[in-house]
Amino acid sequence: MGDILAIVLPVFLVVGAGYLAVWRGMFSHAAVDGLMSFTQKFAIPCLLFSAIATLDLGADFDLALLASYYAGSTVSFFAAMFGARLMFGRPWTDSVAIGFCALFANSVLLGLAIGERAYGIESLGPNYAIVAVHAPFCYLLGIVAMEIVRAEAGGAKLAVTVTRAIFSNALMIGIGLGFAVNLSGLPIPAVVDEALELMIRAALPAALFGLGGVLCRYKPEGDAGVIALICGVSLVLHPAIAWGLGSTVGGLTQEQLRGAVLTAAMAPGVNTYIFADMYGVARRVVASSILIGTALTILTASAWIWVLG
Repeated sequence: MGDILAIVLPVFLVVGAGYLAVWRGMFSHAAVDGLMSFTQKFAIPCLLFSAIATLDLGADFDLALLASYYAGSTVSFFAAMFGARLMFGRPWTDSVAIGFCALFANSVLLGLAIGERAYGIESLGPNYAIVAVHAPFCYLLGIVAMEIVRAEAGGAKLAVTVTRAIFSNALMIGIGLGFAVNLSGLPIPAVVDEALELMIRAALPAALFGLGGVLCRYKPEGDAGVIALICGVSLVLHPAIAWGLGSTVGGLTQEQLRGAVLTAAMAPGVNTYIFADMYGVARRVVASSILIGTALTILTASAWIWVLG
């Protein structure tokens, strides 16, 4: 287990450095916003573009892989949503945001960083396949559910809301361009590839440091029971479903199983707070769940790496 912690801890030390820098006033909130804007709108889209452009679509886009991961995502969404409603009496709008928090794992900042350290960069093909459809799937499910419980949009208006949320996302633009290059077979000029490589080197370290700064804004406040529900569903139920399905009916390879389970085992991503803030519901409990879930991922991700071997 000590060797496994040695894989996971450096990732969280970078997150912790960002948290400490902001907490002690050595790095301003404005600087965090600028750093996260750079990583989310430029560096990470470059990373995803390069990865998808060179991905072996036939080998990595496996239906059983995606089904193993997203079946767990869907179950997690409804388990957290109905749990918040039936166990804790939260309003339906709050419950959908809480479900979205359990649905949207931090598949890029934490998932890719920990996956790379655990199994090597060459093992990330399944991770990138999951990431490629992550935002569209999660936003589609979350927005449709929210608009249904609010009963304020339907038909064409709902379609426009979902489409705008998905395709205004810089990560999705990078993924879409990567698919365009991959499917067209267009070569990436060497000078462009080298420029992309420079951006990619900065992407995950800068994003992890910035994530720590963002987490410093959140305070562990709110309903402890709901937070425990979100963390349990996100860090235990979702990866357990991915592991169970992937290792039995899915028949996944070891590399695919590792990608699906480890991605599923990540804490809620910062996008979950953006979703809650967009609708003005459950912001405090979602923010607390991101903070506490990220801290707990040190232990739970280590445990899942041990299970996976």
